[in-house]
Amino acid sequence: MTFDSPLAAYQHAIAQQGFVPDDAQRQAVQALQACHEALHQGRSAITGVYLWGPVGRGKTWLMDQFYQSLRVPARRQHFHHFMGWVHQRSFQLTGTQDPLQALARELSQDVRVLCFDELFVNDIGDAIILGRLFQVMFEEGVVMVCTSNQPPEQLYAGGFNRERFLPGIDALEQHMQVVAVDGGEDHRLHPGVGMQRYWVNQPDALAAVFKNLSQGQRVSSGVVSVGYRSIVAVQASATVLWCRYAELCEQPLAAMDFMLLCDRFEAILLEDVPNLSAQRRPGRIARGTEDGAERVAAGDRDLPELSVHDDSVRRFIALVDECYDRKVPLFIEARVPLESLYTEGYLEFPFRRTLSRLREMQLQRFAV
Repeated sequence: MTFDSPLAAYQHAIAQQGFVPDDAQRQAVQALQACHEALHQGRSAITGVYLWGPVGRGKTWLMDQFYQSLRVPARRQHFHHFMGWVHQRSFQLTGTQDPLQALARELSQDVRVLCFDELFVNDIGDAIILGRLFQVMFEEGVVMVCTSNQPPEQLYAGGFNRERFLPGIDALEQHMQVVAVDGGEDHRLHPGVGMQRYWVNQPDALAAVFKNLSQGQRVSSGVVSVGYRSIVAVQASATVLWCRYAELCEQPLAAMDFMLLCDRFEAILLEDVPNLSAQRRPGRIARGTEDGAERVAAGDRDLPELSVHDDSVRRFIALVDECYDRKVPLFIEARVPLESLYTEGYLEFPFRRTLSRLREMQLQRFAV
């Protein structure tokens, strides 16, 4: 069912049994409604909306109701998908006098509104680009509505060369209404009937799931080609992929590869997921000299403490995000319970969202 405004969608949801409203959501709806009305009244200077707060507070649902009710050109993307497009388009515009300005102008000709889910910055390359891109997007009249787990002033906090990102933060705060959606409950967990998609030390569980989901399909094992990548599957059918954690998360795969997996398969089974919260390594100094023999203060910087699993955890987070966004069920067999999967490490903050999403994936209504 579609509605003509985010407020109408919210009021309808409140009337439904099992929906749990809160004051923080009401404030967010008011901000989204004001933006929606301004857009459809044809105003020129319009303030976007930045929804931030803990995981599971309804931010994405609220933004989606806003997006679905728009009658102006708009695009809705997960933020890392958008950044993938930005990097690709920036490369194509190499040689242009100001490629980010050109990109923003091109974007403004296609859409009036950009809706981003999960705005999160942890990469110096992205931070440098966004420090300028946010500015020129607003200058070109693009209205932005987004969700994040952090307020603008905490984005890329403690990051290397963070001063390069500060103009972007200033632009967000100047052109968007920042709303804290911080109600006390994780709405992803209710209402819902449980459906097990996570097992501990039960390798036979995935075999039964695969057999059930692949009935009537041709089944093979070995190499599966996905885009330009070759992945070794435990088993695969036309609609179901069963792989070991090491094959999907300890190989040099990227977010684009997980997009292609979700394009092709209707369910993904992941076997032998280890305890990801391994003991952290000590932080180190990146030396300013080539051989590191001397400390040169101007060139030195602290590297963060890292777990031995951090690279694979980033890929695991990207895989869960993609499966969640596409409603592709992810069945997991792990060595530790879900709540113990990642309890300590450099990625503890972003993993909170992953844990919340994995919990929702244990509900029957997920992917229905």
